[in-house]
Amino acid sequence: MSISIQNVVVEYASRPILNGIDLEIDAGEFVSIVGETGCGKSTLLRLILAEEHPLRGRVLVAGRERSRPDRACGYVPQKYSLFPDKTVLANVTFGLEVTSRGFFRRGEFQEEALRYLRHTGLSEADANKYPHQLSGGMQQRVAIAQALIMKPPVLLMDEAFSALDPGTRRGMQRLMKELWSESGTTVVFVTHNTREAVCLGTRVVALAKQDGRGSSVVLDVDVPHLDFDSDEDELARLITRVESATLAAESSMVRGGDASPVRTHTRV
Repeated sequence: MSISIQNVVVEYASRPILNGIDLEIDAGEFVSIVGETGCGKSTLLRLILAEEHPLRGRVLVAGRERSRPDRACGYVPQKYSLFPDKTVLANVTFGLEVTSRGFFRRGEFQEEALRYLRHTGLSEADANKYPHQLSGGMQQRVAIAQALIMKPPVLLMDEAFSALDPGTRRGMQRLMKELWSESGTTVVFVTHNTREAVCLGTRVVALAKQDGRGSSVVLDVDVPHLDFDSDEDELARLITRVESATLAAESSMVRGGDASPVRTHTRV
């Protein structure tokens, strides 16, 4: 499903958060959203999820304006959203059972859940464990399986790997890229890690605060051919470009001027 964010403005208690955000995301894209803390990245995800609504502007998924959360958008938060009193298997099947009211299909749902758990690198033995018996990386795999089993056309991920140790994070990054390649799901991925953003995404969008008016898009660049095994010099050039865009916007804000945003898709 495509996503259309049209001239969106968000304020909290009269404090500007997002100012005139315009983004068009095609079906099947993997879009990484970067920017400093407090620039509205998570707010943007919640608008697409329809947990929040803009003061002005519109957010559409597949041409329909968002009014409430539904199965069109899956969500993986930074903090694992697992039920502590349910087994791994029960956590993964929960959404199917609630939305389908399919008590008599429980066996079918469990078989499907096991397939997703195996797909994310977990074993059948893990299915009967409880979340507290799993490592952080394993819990995040369960959270991803929990979201993917609903087959959402859009998957929203908010700093999903930030709490993981470096080794586990690298494994989860590669796993997510593989799952996206296989599923064709539209992914919007918020991260503070610029290298992660350019290696995972087919496109990187940078937000930055603009002199008391809320954040806007300061860079929107296509990166379809980069991944974790790309040439280090090529990666470094793009990382510098993305980070320089946000720094330029912040410097302009301090000086009281306007940064010049790059809003068109530019292939690297």
